[in-house]
Amino acid sequence: MLTLSACGGSDEEQTPAEQVEADDELAALVPDDLAEKGVVTIGVESAYPPGEFLDTDGTTVIGFNVELYDAAMAKLGLTTDWQSAPFDAIITGVTSNKYDVGVSSFTINAERLEQVNMVSYFNVGTQWFGLAGNPNDVDPDDACGKSVAVQSGTVQVEDIEARSEACEEDGKDPISIQQYEDQTLATNSVVSGQNDASLADLPVSGYAISQTGDKLETYGEQYEAAPYGVVVPKDETELAEAVRAAYASIIEDGTYAEILDKWDIANGAIETPEVNPSVG
Repeated sequence: MLTLSACGGSDEEQTPAEQVEADDELAALVPDDLAEKGVVTIGVESAYPPGEFLDTDGTTVIGFNVELYDAAMAKLGLTTDWQSAPFDAIITGVTSNKYDVGVSSFTINAERLEQVNMVSYFNVGTQWFGLAGNPNDVDPDDACGKSVAVQSGTVQVEDIEARSEACEEDGKDPISIQQYEDQTLATNSVVSGQNDASLADLPVSGYAISQTGDKLETYGEQYEAAPYGVVVPKDETELAEAVRAAYASIIEDGTYAEILDKWDIANGAIETPEVNPSVG
């Protein structure tokens, strides 16, 4: 089975996020009820490294998305309470007020924007990967008849379903789509030979490959890059704006770049966070 460890380990004295100090002007943007509570509750699917996953203690959620959001919330004078949940239950949890927000490598798309506000903070596309040397002869542009692993609830599900439908329209065998509750399980299925390949967000694919030594490699190039977004309730426009301003502040003071460099994902940096950006 694939064993995933924290980038840089969990023994560092202080993360960049932990060095951030509150900004009174930004803190004033926080809605009164949340400011009074002082803690923001976040729904997260904690098995999608390096974005968000459990530390070696089995309970603490770590990852680059976690550090970025912790830093942003520190600017607002808030602490964070990360609560693990199935990925496809997080948006429902946000809209029902179970969580204040959702942060879990959510790609911003039109369907999600109909349900919630989303604040952009990172940009990433999809990357295929499989066993080194490609012994199963997987071509991402023609994977007809192959068995492909994917995490349920992600944008990659629609991607692979559309590819499978195209196979059938061309008179070829459909793709055997195997959905897993989390990406670690999907990746393990490729390592063990149960499936021919997987596809996931680029940082996730890269991290999985780095953690398996020489067992995996990427197939093809990243495609359809789009922004990640923090999920905020539709009626919480003030909170969405506060989150946007907080991300802009950590970009400006260099904390953002420091975190991305730590996780070796600077190629996904954005210059300006937005509330509900226009997406294709």
